[in-house]
Amino acid sequence: MSTLAADYERTDMGTIQIAPEVIEIIAGLATIEVQGVAGMSGGFAGGIAELLGRKNLSKGVKVEVGQREAAVDVSIIVEYGNRIPEIASDIQRNVKRSIETMTGLQVVEVNVHIHDVHFKIAEKTVEAEDPQLRLK
Repeated sequence: MSTLAADYERTDMGTIQIAPEVIEIIAGLATIEVQGVAGMSGGFAGGIAELLGRKNLSKGVKVEVGQREAAVDVSIIVEYGNRIPEIASDIQRNVKRSIETMTGLQVVEVNVHIHDVHFKIAEKTVEAEDPQLRLK
């Protein structure tokens, strides 16, 4: 998608343009700040998911930007054991607040797509590792 229209923000010194990629990065950072988000997902076509890596901050984020408004789609992986509706709601609030505060754009919608659930690997206990503790 191209940058915002030239008349988005005019000042005495010139115009201010915000690239959609900047909004994607803001949305990505706001998403991974939410407790219970294990990572971002590039979607089914995107292939491998990236767990809380900051390599590609806009991975799993799509934005549509107009002159004064933005719509955002985020694709995430949740950590097992968390309430998905609460996580999605927290993401919507955080993304909306972050974009509106930093860019001045009005966020008209934030769609959250859950693509996977991440299970934490259980750590082995000392009892399981020491054969003498298991034998009586």
